[in-house]
Amino acid sequence: MSNTIELAKSFVPKLDECYRLASLTSVLDGAPELAKQGANANELIIPMMSMDGLADYSRNGGYVQGGVTMTNETVKCNFDRGRRFDVDVMDDLETAGLAFGRLSAQFIRDKVVPELDAFRFASYCGISGVTKKEETLADGAATVAALSAAVTAMDDEEVTATGRYLFITPTLLQGINDMDTTKSKKVLEGFEQVIKVPQRRFYTAIKQLSGKTGEEAGGYTKATDAANINFAIVQKDALIQYTKHAAPKIIAPENNPDADAYVFGYRMVGIAKAYKNMLSGMYFSHDKA
Repeated sequence: MSNTIELAKSFVPKLDECYRLASLTSVLDGAPELAKQGANANELIIPMMSMDGLADYSRNGGYVQGGVTMTNETVKCNFDRGRRFDVDVMDDLETAGLAFGRLSAQFIRDKVVPELDAFRFASYCGISGVTKKEETLADGAATVAALSAAVTAMDDEEVTATGRYLFITPTLLQGINDMDTTKSKKVLEGFEQVIKVPQRRFYTAIKQLSGKTGEEAGGYTKATDAANINFAIVQKDALIQYTKHAAPKIIAPENNPDADAYVFGYRMVGIAKAYKNMLSGMYFSHDKA
């Protein structure tokens, strides 16, 4: 049993690395050292800071005392999904580990990461106070104009220019690149990174399937009232985004009452929210629902 537990623990760093390589939104993850486990499995403790602004300076009295408050706030994770897989009995635990390593890597790339990316975009787009603009972008020129307007709007709100990421559909990005003009190139230069997002990960809302009766395949679909997102500009510091893998649950065949097989349980827990005072750090352009 101890070997099984150690095998489960050894998978976590590998799963984390596979996630980072496959996820389009992993670049927005907060520093892991800033988030601590809360009292419950679905809670994280995040540091929050607030401070007073400038005040008058007096030659006689000097500075007016200001205050800085640093608190640790407990936030509930809003992403908690998992799956169980049965793998026929292997010759030994090491071989079983190899099978699970391949299974989990493909599962993360093909199933977990697309849903997590889609969940994050939909969650951020659904936050009240975040700028959302409905528009049809027919060609590269229209996309450049929309991006210019978005950047200007964020500049007017004094959103920090560094750390801005542009997420955009491959079709729209190709339309910009096909223009091959100074203006089209200039509009892309101000971003920390430009990331292409397949349309099936880019909706204003999604429905996560339960995996139970009628929804056995699991995964997610576009919500019935959702629209396709054209592009999103996100300032990383505006987000509360963390992800963690729970150690995979591994049951050896001798402890499996249902089959002569290893049982592998996979679970991912995370949070995709935003700081209330930094909502101007996100801008979404989407078509009509």
